[in-house]
Parts: sequence; C-alpha cells; structure tokens
Amino acid sequence: MGLPEVLVSSPGSVLGLVLVLLLVYLVYNNLDSDQGPPGPKPIPILGNLLQIDLKKPYETLTQLSKQYGPVFTVWMGPQKVVVLAGYKTVKEALVNHAEVFGDRHVLPITKDMMVKDSYGVLWSNGEKWRELRRFALTNLRDFGMGKRVCEDKIIEEAQCLCQVFNDFRGKAFDTTEPVNCAVSNIISSLVYGSRFEYNDPEFTTLLKYTTTNIQLLGSPSVQIYNLFPWLGRLVPNRNKILKQREKSDEQNQRFFKKLRDTLNPQMPRGFVDAFMLRQKKESGVSDSPYHEKNLASMVVQMFAAGTDTTSTTLRWALLLMVKYPHIQDQVHEEIFRVIGTREVQTEDRKDLPFTDAVIHETQRIANIVPLSLPHQTSQDITFQNYFIKKGTTVWPLLTSVLYDESEWEKPHTFYPAHFLHKDGTFRKRDAFMPFSAGRRICLGEGLARMELIIFFVTLMQRFRFTVPPGVNKDELDLTSRVGFTLNPAPHKLCAIPCA
Repeated sequence: MGLPEVLVSSPGSVLGLVLVLLLVYLVYNNLDSDQGPPGPKPIPILGNLLQIDLKKPYETLTQLSKQYGPVFTVWMGPQKVVVLAGYKTVKEALVNHAEVFGDRHVLPITKDMMVKDSYGVLWSNGEKWRELRRFALTNLRDFGMGKRVCEDKIIEEAQCLCQVFNDFRGKAFDTTEPVNCAVSNIISSLVYGSRFEYNDPEFTTLLKYTTTNIQLLGSPSVQIYNLFPWLGRLVPNRNKILKQREKSDEQNQRFFKKLRDTLNPQMPRGFVDAFMLRQKKESGVSDSPYHEKNLASMVVQMFAAGTDTTSTTLRWALLLMVKYPHIQDQVHEEIFRVIGTREVQTEDRKDLPFTDAVIHETQRIANIVPLSLPHQTSQDITFQNYFIKKGTTVWPLLTSVLYDESEWEKPHTFYPAHFLHKDGTFRKRDAFMPFSAGRRICLGEGLARMELIIFFVTLMQRFRFTVPPGVNKDELDLTSRVGFTLNPAPHKLCAIPCA
C-alpha cells in the first residue's frame, strides 16, 4: 500500500501528519527566539541543506558569512550549527574562550566506528580527553617527537623517498603512494617503534584503508548520514568506512599481539608499548581510559592524522613547484647557496626564509582541513552579542581564516611573499592557522613542521620537478578532490635528478 492510499484510508493519519508538520513549522519558524546568531531561513526537516554544496560546504559557508557576518547559524537538516568565520572571530572563540568552545561534537559515523568510551584523543571530552592528550603528548615526546632522534629518522626516510623517486628515472609517476609511505613511516616509528618497507603489503593495505576512509568521511552521502543516522545501512559509503575500519583494526590487533609478546618494561619502543605498560599499571582502576578499545582508537587516529595532512601538503608543494617553475628556481637557488648538498637540519629553517615561506604558503593556499573537526560548546555563552547554548555544534571555518581578505594581501593567490618581510627575512602571520588553535590544536604540529622542512628541502636538493612530456604546466589542475581533507586531483609529475 502506497503513501496516498494510507492517507486516504486513515483520516487519523492525515490529522497526525498535519500536526507533526505544523509542529515542525513552528519550531523552525521560531529559531531566533533564543537570540542566537542570524542565518538563512531553514525549511522543515531539511533546514538549509538545499542551499549548501555538500561537496564543498566550506565554500557555501564562506559566502553565507559575507551576508550574515562572522557568527551565524545554519541548520544542517535537524541539527543547529553555529559557524565561526574570519581570523578575529575564530581566534576569539578558540583561544580567548578556549574552555567554552573546546569540546568536541561527536559525529554519528564516529560513534559507529568507535564503541562507548573509546573515542581516543580526537573525539573524547572532559577529564578522559585531558588525560589521554597529556599521555599522548608526553609519550610521543619521550619517543623523539620534536627531538634530534626524530629528526634523524625523518632525514633517513627522506633519503629513502628520494631513492624511490630516482627509480622512475625521470619518467612521469604519481607521487601519492611513495609520499604517503614516507610520511607514515615517521608516525609509525613513534607509535609502533619501527618503520615499514614501502612494499610491505600489510603497511600499504593499512595506508589504503586510512586514506580511503578520510576521503569517504567528506563525501556528501556520509554528511547526510551524520544528519539523518536512521538511514544506516542505506548509505554505501558509511558501510564501506565501517568495513575498512574493521579490517584496519584487525591488522592493528596483529601488530599489537607482536608488540605485547615482545614487550620489555625497561625498554618501551613506542607509544603502543607505553600504553600497554600503563594498562598493566591501571588494570585494577575502575573507569580507566587505558583499555584496549581506546588503544585501537588512538593508534588509528594518530596513524591517520600523522599521515594524511603532512603527505597531502608535500604533494601540493611539489605540484605548486611545477605550476610555478620560477618559484622552484628561487627555492633551488636558496637551498644550494645556503646548505649546498649536505643533509638539511631543522635548525637550517632560519637560514632558508624563502623556502620556509613557500612551505607556509603551500599550507595556507592548500587549505587542507577547511572546516576543522566539529566543536561543541561546554556551557552557555554570549559571544559577540549572540547567545549560544551549551551543547551547540560549532564549526570553526578555517578556510575563512587562511583566506581572510583583511589579513592576506593576495588571499586567493599562491604568494610566498605573504611570509616575507621586505628585507627577505621570514615573517610570522597570526592568521596562519592550518593546525587550528586553542585546546584542540593539532597534537602533532611540531612533528609536521619538522617533517615538511626536511622532506621538502631534501627533495628539492635532489630533483627538479616538471610536468610530463607533452603537458603544458598551465594545464595543471589545482582543484582539490572531494574529501574530508583537500587532496590534489590525480596527477603525475616528473622528478629530474639535479646535475
């Protein structure tokens, strides 16, 4: 029996439906009654979904901010979201009111991927989040993050990456997999205590699951699922994410077993060893966050975050060097003038202002995480004269910070001079927020900065990057692929060894 027949045969159903629609209308028609931020008028059930490009929601939200101001409301289906736009507003919220805007809104797809109380460090809140973040930072530093020992690992891995590039002998190739492997090996050495060979099938499979899931998390269908979770198994991308997460968990359990079987309390090799030792110490503690599910969640999160954003930035950097060969020339000139062919050290950054500016401008223009992860208010607040209730979902629009027209001279142009003083020295910019800000600032910012300078300079020392034969550099596509993070569209480059 179809819907029309049901309505005709059941007058009570008609009345019920009318009452429901009337209630929904009244709710949506009185959204401003709490003196909240303004925004486009929503429609029942769908909210403002019809006005938002789900492939690039950050672009729609940027346009809406020009109409409604730096603090505004959108309704993503039945969910109210307060959007923060522009450097000053995002900084005021995340830094000046860090406690209020510092909670994390947990998405339905995330709840599906985790289990209760196993949200790791990315998605947890309260004391458990504080405890896990402290533990993660302390132990990652103990195992070398930000120290000379980690720098040596990155230098060694950069040489391995150069060898892979060299094996293509100047022919066109896709840089994605080798760059992912190289960057992932750094976080792997900190987490597992060892690196992997680039052709290790377990390693490449784990990388494939990780990168594919990050892309799928930003797909329109998964965004719809997060708003209407009752759709459940009807969303193929949601099912694929969960299946791949299950497989990556199985692989990690195999890794964990090997590490547990060879665990030496006097010589922990990495983060997993340290977590397992803490597990033993707190085995009798009730409500301890140091349990097996949290270990799995934290490792998956560190592996993904430690791989995707840095490797994506490096691939954007190489693509931009090909697109703008005159800038590549300037990078080469500075590197060979200052350090020649010796191995680059992190401390060389201060003597390579132009190269450093190119890396920073790549991070800015690439806009890799345009929306940040969703935040949530921990208490009621009146912010910029608008009342925002406790528990409200908040989106810091990082793209509006990195492209803020009041902060950047040429916001939509690749322009390394954004980070240079007139005398050629490096210039710090307050509106440079690719790692977000405040309590939820990226855990691995220091590691990423070290990786970017060493990998990029090492590659520039060894190669000149060009378009494939028969391709005009002006034809290179700089549009990003749809995903949770903004990766370059598929492309191939040539790595020509420097004479």
